[in-house]
Amino acid sequence: MTALWRSDEIAAATGGTASAPFEVTGVTFDSRELQPGDLFVAMPGTVHDGHKFVAGAFEAGAAAALVSQPVDGPHVLVDDTFAALQALGHAARERTSATIFGVTGSVGKTSSKEALYLALDRNAPGKVHRSVKSYNNHTGVPLSLARMPRDCRYAVLEMGMNHSGEIRDLTAQIRPDVALITAIAPAHIENLGSIEAIADAKAEIFEGLESDGIAIVPNDSDQRDRLVKAARRHADRIITFGTGDADVHAVHAVRSEQGGSQISAALLERELTFTIAQRGEHWVSNALAVLAAVEAIGADVAIAGLALADMAGLKGRGERHMIHLAEGEALLIDESYNANPASMAATLKSLGEEEDVARRIAVLGPMRELGEQSEQLHAGLAPAVIDGHVDRLILIGEEMRPLAESVVGKVGLDLVFTVDEAAEALQSMLRSGDAVLVKASNSVGLARLVEQVAGVAA
Repeated sequence: MTALWRSDEIAAATGGTASAPFEVTGVTFDSRELQPGDLFVAMPGTVHDGHKFVAGAFEAGAAAALVSQPVDGPHVLVDDTFAALQALGHAARERTSATIFGVTGSVGKTSSKEALYLALDRNAPGKVHRSVKSYNNHTGVPLSLARMPRDCRYAVLEMGMNHSGEIRDLTAQIRPDVALITAIAPAHIENLGSIEAIADAKAEIFEGLESDGIAIVPNDSDQRDRLVKAARRHADRIITFGTGDADVHAVHAVRSEQGGSQISAALLERELTFTIAQRGEHWVSNALAVLAAVEAIGADVAIAGLALADMAGLKGRGERHMIHLAEGEALLIDESYNANPASMAATLKSLGEEEDVARRIAVLGPMRELGEQSEQLHAGLAPAVIDGHVDRLILIGEEMRPLAESVVGKVGLDLVFTVDEAAEALQSMLRSGDAVLVKASNSVGLARLVEQVAGVAA
């Protein structure tokens, strides 16, 4: 395997001292995901200091370590390993000739990042890099940059935030050629105070654009004009996607026989009819955003459309599991990774569109970081529950009581207080032909329920 970094390059980038010549083929700061040949970064931590795991990393096959205290084994010694990781990410950005895509948004950023990665990989097989999982914060972004192969043609990097100024710092590191905002919704409103402030925080992504950079903006957002105004200060070109007069828009979108959508879209310079495997109107928007980004840099949108048709459900973000019961099967839709009012409404609507099901069951946990608006926004999910034709509703935690009170008498209802209680309630009522939606903020831990009920690893 081609070396990702040599010891002399790491030392030069970080200002550190190499103990001996070596090469590494990957970078990680999590010993649990370490692969043979990796550089293990011993990050400082509030609970565990990464230096405690260096010996184990070498036993697992690490080629070297990035450390702030001497260790046995090949290493680069630096003053501060977090600063060194940022410096290594900076060096990776400096040496690459790849086209860099930065992706953020209140809803759909990880899903769109994955879809864009697959679309670009069809154009340049094996030459596309992306941030994995949700490595989108102050540690995940420099790690994702540091992992970027020397010869990649495209890189798709996600940026997340829950406070003003965080995207500004991340986009300065990534310096995207294309900056995409998927959607604006009241996620993290507890910290930011208003939907306008959320839009401003997301719009910080445009500040890092390269001089000929492209901004891609959701046309259907109430904050569209605010985003466009922010983009004009930094972008050489602005492209909108969505419906109506968007630069890239759906002319027709209908449900396909396989459950996804068949879309006829007017793109920048052509029309394209394609199918997406993922279900729901929100995925139509995601697909249009992806095609806008692909066409903007001159890649083949028809090939990208084929990738969207083949895209499977993502873990915690729409992955579908068949649960085997004594008398047949039930469907579990795993949306356990995260939740906010917009994504809750979208997935409930998608549940309502499931055909040939005996009952629709929704297992919903709290949406976090909503602040003073939490009670109102939870109660406000009632119309989506009703419109989603939910037959049974399992709600978890006191934060869900406003929703429970809003739907009492309109839908079969269980209010429980732990994930284990929710799993027990679901298993006791589950019947053949049921379709189950599982969704909450990630901190609720509903992935554990999916593991218990569907028998898949969390």
